[in-house]
Amino acid sequence: MAQGSYVEDDYQRDTTYVEDRVTREASGEHEWPVEPGRYRLVVARACPWANRAIIVRRLLGLEDAISMGVCGPTHDEDSWTFDLDEDGLDPVLRIPRLKDAYERRFPGYPRGITVPALVEVATGRLVTNDFAPMTLDLSTQWREHHRPGAPDLYPRPLRAEMDEVMQRVYTEVNNGVYRCGFAGTQTAYEEAYGRLWATLDWLEERLADRRYLMGETVTEADVRLFTTLARFDAVYHGHFKCNRHKLSEMPVLWAYARDLFQTPGFGDTIDFAHVKRHYYEVHRDINPTGIVPVGPDLAGWGTPHGRESLGGSAFGDGTPPGPPPPGERVDPAHNPLLGPDGLVRPPAAAPTDGSASAQPRR
Repeated sequence: MAQGSYVEDDYQRDTTYVEDRVTREASGEHEWPVEPGRYRLVVARACPWANRAIIVRRLLGLEDAISMGVCGPTHDEDSWTFDLDEDGLDPVLRIPRLKDAYERRFPGYPRGITVPALVEVATGRLVTNDFAPMTLDLSTQWREHHRPGAPDLYPRPLRAEMDEVMQRVYTEVNNGVYRCGFAGTQTAYEEAYGRLWATLDWLEERLADRRYLMGETVTEADVRLFTTLARFDAVYHGHFKCNRHKLSEMPVLWAYARDLFQTPGFGDTIDFAHVKRHYYEVHRDINPTGIVPVGPDLAGWGTPHGRESLGGSAFGDGTPPGPPPPGERVDPAHNPLLGPDGLVRPPAAAPTDGSASAQPRR
């Protein structure tokens, strides 16, 4: 399998996406109508950007409205592929490569083939791969199809502050780990490293006295930060050289990440085996041998986090999602914290001796 090259002297993410959107009004040339059953969300569990869409779709209960196809954890320089499915074909779209959906919409598509991608089922054409507005639209444009008790992940009164927080998290953390890992010069790496850790320190302070990024309930901002934190010790600390500390050595962020991981809709979407295979096998210019590490030990994700003391609750007046549909459950061999229903098993009782493992603060 031929792999692409990722390291650059000063890595800059290509942010040119197909900017079409799915909206209730569908009034513009690049807007498609909200219509249950019309679209298929194509993801890879390995990818943090796709993991956002998996979590939001699940939290909102959109499984019946938007089907989901899952690519394998690795890809070549040409495309993500459906190698997990029988005969290597997506069972709905009946294509072997996600690139085929891009080509049906844009013959000779010149850019990278990325997930998440929304594909129109009837035509097999790509609709959009613009991952940032995609999840916000699931919250705001598909509201009539949300499950009862679904959270408001993009509450109107908080949007101005949320947008600022999410922008900083994106540039300095979500993309910051890639700027470290793909840096081709010492100077670029050190500059990215400094910015990453300055923002992680800021997040430690912000979350020391509030349970979630925006206060007492989960929002899209938490989803966006979580997908990077879930991969931090397994990949970014070593593979991307983001190694000032492990996540498990940052008391506030580690407790916050465990709190989310143990919340239905978050940890049950994480496939640690896919995550590690993707980064260590695909990025051969960083890891030439393609050897995938056995560790780290994942048991810590299931320990008490102690953040109940900060008040709030994930879903406020709403309710958590139920177990994931059987066909969409992560293989428990890839995430040993999962129970037979596909949900993260509740942690053991918190320690009664005041030990630091249960404390969210420094």
